[in-house]
Amino acid sequence: MYPLKGIKVIEIAGLAPGPFAGMVLADFGADVIRVDNLLPGTSIDVLTRHKRSIAIDFKHPQRYQLIKRLICTADVLIDTFRPGVMEKLKLGPECMRKENNKLIYARISGFGQNGKYSNMAGHDINYIAVSGILSMLGRQNEKPTFPLNLLADFAGGGIVCVLGILLALLHRNRTGNGQVIDAGMTQGVSYISTFPYMLKQANLHFINPRGKNALDGGAHFYQVYETKDGKHMAVGALEPQFYKTLVVLLNLAPESLPEQYDTSSWPQMKTLFTSVFLSKTRAEWCEIFDGKDACVTPVVGIEEGVVTIPPAPAPILSDSPALCTRRDKSKNDDGSADITKHNEITAEELLLPRGRDSKSILKELGYADEEIDEFVNRGVVGIATKENKDNFKSKL
Repeated sequence: MYPLKGIKVIEIAGLAPGPFAGMVLADFGADVIRVDNLLPGTSIDVLTRHKRSIAIDFKHPQRYQLIKRLICTADVLIDTFRPGVMEKLKLGPECMRKENNKLIYARISGFGQNGKYSNMAGHDINYIAVSGILSMLGRQNEKPTFPLNLLADFAGGGIVCVLGILLALLHRNRTGNGQVIDAGMTQGVSYISTFPYMLKQANLHFINPRGKNALDGGAHFYQVYETKDGKHMAVGALEPQFYKTLVVLLNLAPESLPEQYDTSSWPQMKTLFTSVFLSKTRAEWCEIFDGKDACVTPVVGIEEGVVTIPPAPAPILSDSPALCTRRDKSKNDDGSADITKHNEITAEELLLPRGRDSKSILKELGYADEEIDEFVNRGVVGIATKENKDNFKSKL
């Protein structure tokens, strides 16, 4: 049994964090229905596996009736709009929880529902900037460096929202009541950054300027080095025992080197390590370090097949695993489905046509065929057709 089987989630279509939260819930068995705005073609959202889509014109007067009916049947709503938008649509948490007191109303926003920036546009880079964590990321004497859009969108937004939903489901099991979740990405990324914040506050780390500390590129033993063939190796030998193994495998004499945490020697040691790693190819270094406790690994590209594409759901649960990424027939020795085996998924399969499941979803809500046809004819609802799917395929 999938752990979230029987949980119905309505996901208001949006950008990265909302779709990711919905995908995680769907991976573990929830029935996730993405509510798309009625636009031509296929959404560019790629975080769609195991989801269904209904396309509704958000500007049509009859959209309220449909979306309200959907939400009234749901366990969870993921709201990805700016603060106040759902209230303007008369679908805010106060209204909807009167209709469905068991509803868990999860709101993902950039700066939270209240405060100085709450109604201002922003993206991951803005949220990590005002959280303080961006000021700690980057090389010495260089401007702060942002790690793609992973920190706020996916960690502080998507995953923190999923955590809130699961906690709210536990609370509902005890009390019978839903609640509202404010998953502001700025607050979320601050929370997941508790460790570096507290290290700095305790004067244990990040006390030097950016790029001069052990974990931010200042140290030679926590660093990325180029190899002879233009590839790279990652070194993370923080502990003395691992550092000693690293030095020996680099064919350096430990007694001739400065003490590991002598910060004044770090620039010199980075220069030395740089020259040593440039002396061999990545494959040669892998032969030396594989299986050794030196905390040294190759930097591999996603195209090299070390992880599954797309990545498999995590964590792996022994008794209630996630859905397979595809309906493949991979089996373990005992005959059970092997969730670690995933076939490559094409772009066409990842991109979910808006309204692909509109008709079946409306039927589940109790609408008759005549009513559905009327919704379509009036432009309230869109249904994906083979024609617009073929048009999309031609653009891949």
